Amino acid sequence: MDLQKEFWIKNMVCSRCLKVIKQELEELGVIVLSLELGKLLVEASSKTDTDITDAVTKVLHSNDFEIVQSEEEMLVEKVKIILIELLTQLPLHLKMNTSEHLSSILHRDYKILSKLFSKNENTTIEKYFIKLKIEKVKELIQLKRHSFSDIGHLLDYSSVNHLSRQFKEVEGMSMTDYKKTENWKRNFYDEIL
Repeated sequence: MDLQKEFWIKNMVCSRCLKVIKQELEELGVIVLSLELGKLLVEASSKTDTDITDAVTKVLHSNDFEIVQSEEEMLVEKVKIILIELLTQLPLHLKMNTSEHLSSILHRDYKILSKLFSKNENTTIEKYFIKLKIEKVKELIQLKRHSFSDIGHLLDYSSVNHLSRQFKEVEGMSMTDYKKTENWKRNFYDEIL
């Protein structure tokens, strides 16, 4: 009988490692049925439940990921993934505010999500999302295809001044100074917190 097992993965919030993890698991005889950001479904017909868990744990640890151990951690990871996925489709135009968006997708009261996120990550959802957006701003500046006003519009800021203030608060320099230095340092989304 084929055994299927689902895992939620902590800090897997970008797609760069999906291919490597799939390849490494299959080399260990674990068939990957699906792998997406933060979630893995595997099958192993010749392995026990413990063997599957050990193989997945080994591969994830060797790639600096962890298995989520609780429902609380799973919800926090889902919040991260939802926010990151919002930034993949620009322009960003939410029909509702971020808190309503998260609540509607996760079917949880935002106060509960916010409390869990803050407890597990030592920051608020709002501050985390701002940091994600600033990383996206840095990427767009580096592409040299958009003005600051265009970037503000793409990321749904009310004004370029609002964007500029947030950028300076997070990065410690203005967008203009960042653009001029061309000594661009960016963070992977899974490193933001």
